[in-house]
Amino acid sequence: MLTLSILIPLLAALGLFLWPDAGKHRARPVALGASALSLLCLVVVWIGFDTGPEAAAFQSVSEIGWIDALGVAWRVGVDGMSLAISLMSGLLFLCAIAWPAETKGRARQYYGWFLFLQGVSLGLFLTLDLLVFYVFFDLTLVGMYFLIGRWGHEKAEYAALKFFVYTLAGSLAILLAILGLVVANGTLTFDMRALIAAQPLGGADLRSSLILLGFLVGFAIKTPLVPFHTWLPLAHVEAPGPASAVLAGVLLKMGTYGMVRIPFQMMRETFAAYAFPLALVALVAILWGSLVALGQTNLKRRIAYTSVNHMGYTVLGIAAAGAMIGSESVRTLALSGAVTEMVAHGLITGALFLIAGSFYTRTGTYELSRYGGLARVTPLLMVAYFLAAFASFGLPGLAGFVAEFQIFAGSFGVYPLVAAIGLIGLIVTAALFLMMGQTIFFGETKPGIAALQDLKPAEIWPLAALLALVVLIGILPGRLLDMIQTGSAFAPFRAAGGPQ
Repeated sequence: MLTLSILIPLLAALGLFLWPDAGKHRARPVALGASALSLLCLVVVWIGFDTGPEAAAFQSVSEIGWIDALGVAWRVGVDGMSLAISLMSGLLFLCAIAWPAETKGRARQYYGWFLFLQGVSLGLFLTLDLLVFYVFFDLTLVGMYFLIGRWGHEKAEYAALKFFVYTLAGSLAILLAILGLVVANGTLTFDMRALIAAQPLGGADLRSSLILLGFLVGFAIKTPLVPFHTWLPLAHVEAPGPASAVLAGVLLKMGTYGMVRIPFQMMRETFAAYAFPLALVALVAILWGSLVALGQTNLKRRIAYTSVNHMGYTVLGIAAAGAMIGSESVRTLALSGAVTEMVAHGLITGALFLIAGSFYTRTGTYELSRYGGLARVTPLLMVAYFLAAFASFGLPGLAGFVAEFQIFAGSFGVYPLVAAIGLIGLIVTAALFLMMGQTIFFGETKPGIAALQDLKPAEIWPLAALLALVVLIGILPGRLLDMIQTGSAFAPFRAAGGPQ
């Protein structure tokens, strides 16, 4: 099933690229069907996923030999972390493909690149081979490059180029680190399970430190963390709304997922030695992202900087979990919060960027000064915005609260001062979203937007699907948390006597 979830969108993308007569009315149903089938495969895996105390570290594993001399194979499998992120990603891709978009007369290519990006993104989260992980990591750059460059706005080509160059530089750092990690292992293998068990590198000597640095820099660019974030706002502003939703909801998670899956799990001692500096970098991202977002007058740029802020929360949780100080229970809580934040942020910010795209489609601008009084004109759009905004700054009863509460509760037990200062980011985030909502929806109705159309049916159901899950996770988080805490990432905590 996992292999099918990757292959179905890739084969459908290939079919669209080779089908010259496929117009929008043919390409869109094909893309929707392939994306839905891929998600259905993941749902089947989820139904059979064992969250019991004796559950295997990785489940639904399949392996086919590929390059035996190098120890490379097609290996796929899931633990709770990868399954949760994959399910979120599959749903977000389906919603982004379903979102009504201006395809500029190239619908076949537009939907083909979305399906390609869905296939390689799921491949990254589902693979258990380190070299295949790197291949998928690089291929995601290709799909997003074309979606931004060919279907973006005025400066789309420059934004796509900057995105590609920045993240490619990060991927090269990751490749060097992967090679260093594999060479350090006595047996030549790229099997993630074997490398997690072997722990090839330990301590904080020069070699271990440089390899860890390669991973952290590469994944920090992808996440992105300050000061590697400068490609993100431009890419978001110039990308079409559905591409922005996927960029924020899925591609940014590859950085934080990679941090957990590789250096956190495969270099535990070395990671612990540098956990505090990583927590400080996360704190800078939290504060910088929120404060800079507050100063933006562009709707999409403001949301983009909040992603820097929220990914800072995630990395703070990862750093606290990786430190070998504090109790096992609080470190487990921090890591659980970090993974929950990956899922919650994907749903919430994915919805926010789709909403931003709906504004641009109707008015042709993201400038906040052009909006006002829309509560009387677009009530459905207002409800969707405020629900996503409340979730983003962690209002209780919504998914953002479940994630951020765990992160800060866990981090307080490890780095109390860092966590306390990080709470400022929550206050600033709440202020910036409420101020933006007041500007857009309240006050006098600005000229030229009095006849603005409210959400259409084709826009309502993707937003409803994402935001319904935001509410469901906020009210009933237990099943998600049970799934997340099952598997390899949490195995060291259980072995040390933490929560089962």
